[in-house]
Amino acid sequence: MPEPAHAAQPRTSQDTDDAVVGGGPSSVSPCLAGIHVLPVGERTAIRIDGELDFGSRQLRDGLEEALDGSASGVDLDLGEVGFCDCAGLNLLLDLRRRAMDHGKTVTLRVSCPSVDRLLELTGAWELFPQAAPASKSAGAAPDERVPRVDVDGELRREVAELRRAMRTRPGIDLARGILMATFNLTPEAAWTVLVTTSQNTNTKLHVLAQDLVGAVQGKPLPEEIQQQVAAAVTQARRVMEAPPA
Repeated sequence: MPEPAHAAQPRTSQDTDDAVVGGGPSSVSPCLAGIHVLPVGERTAIRIDGELDFGSRQLRDGLEEALDGSASGVDLDLGEVGFCDCAGLNLLLDLRRRAMDHGKTVTLRVSCPSVDRLLELTGAWELFPQAAPASKSAGAAPDERVPRVDVDGELRREVAELRRAMRTRPGIDLARGILMATFNLTPEAAWTVLVTTSQNTNTKLHVLAQDLVGAVQGKPLPEEIQQQVAAAVTQARRVMEAPPA
């Protein structure tokens, strides 16, 4: 069995302290995830473990290197991912876009609850097709391999997703502004409150945004959403007020 071609370990506090700009303290968020790469035939298997958040942007080079080194694309194993936020999802979407640009595919071989929830809430499930079982990938016949991407079909699907996002984005931005003004939150913190509440109440982002806007206009907000918003705001403010590492 071939050894992993690449493994990215989580950054330590010492790594973060060593990253400085102009001699000042670093503002780079620590990476709490690692990647393990294993070429399998024409494709490359990538296992990601840890937490996919803002600091995971530091995995981008390793992921792109694995994609570029594959013939037809990569199969992701996210079974060991314990947490994933919008920054982590954006990392996966960027990897998919790069694959499309090169006529390759990014598939999900194994997922996890946090990624499943984000893909469902954002309507991005169809962008990541299910990979073939690993046992078939290594010795599969040519007609059994994961097909190369249908660029025209993928572009039409992406256009449809963008149109849906354009219809729902104004309401989401308005809800985020309401949270910023009401609770004195930063734009990033307000977005985190929206996403966290959406996940914890199993409510789509644009529906949650409509509820929040309606509450400002005098419509009653469901008690469960009230409780989850309050808890998310408390957590967001704690993060905002925490001293830098």
